Amino acid sequence: MQYRKIITLKNGSSCLLRNATYEDGQAALGNFLLTHEQTDYLLSYPDENTFTVEREAQYLHEKASSSYEIELLAELNGIVVGQAGLERVGAYEKLRRRVEFGVSVDKNYWGLGIGRSLTSACVELARLVGYAQIELSVVAENIAAINLYRNVGFVEYGRNPRGFFSRFNGWQELLLMRLELD
Repeated sequence: MQYRKIITLKNGSSCLLRNATYEDGQAALGNFLLTHEQTDYLLSYPDENTFTVEREAQYLHEKASSSYEIELLAELNGIVVGQAGLERVGAYEKLRRRVEFGVSVDKNYWGLGIGRSLTSACVELARLVGYAQIELSVVAENIAAINLYRNVGFVEYGRNPRGFFSRFNGWQELLLMRLELD
């Protein structure tokens, strides 16, 4: 899947949303590590990452070549400030119409519309591919993200009160959300 779009942020700046490529390995990995350091709402901690720049570049190349999955970057003045992606739940017939979504944005750029734009782009791409449902998990305390997802059309379908165990806060409840596309 290919995607490229220039958006205008709430502060008037132009931001490029585009496919991540092999050449973005270092910038994407740097953004991943930064965003995972900035918040306790994401899946992992930076020290748990096992990807090298080369492995990240290869991962991005695989996504750029895929007809079913994608990794998008938000680039502001040549700097990667956010990422979002779609990953198939599974290739089996019973699973292949479902896709998982994830997004992260550098905290220095929160509130500008980057997360919403990345989310909307992934919804658009999921529809084009023919997915029937996008799924995500979000920490229940992450009200801004929950509001964004609800505004885009996601609905809660369950909760896991012991979804994440935070190094800092103990158990974190996860909301399970989905967006039906057909």
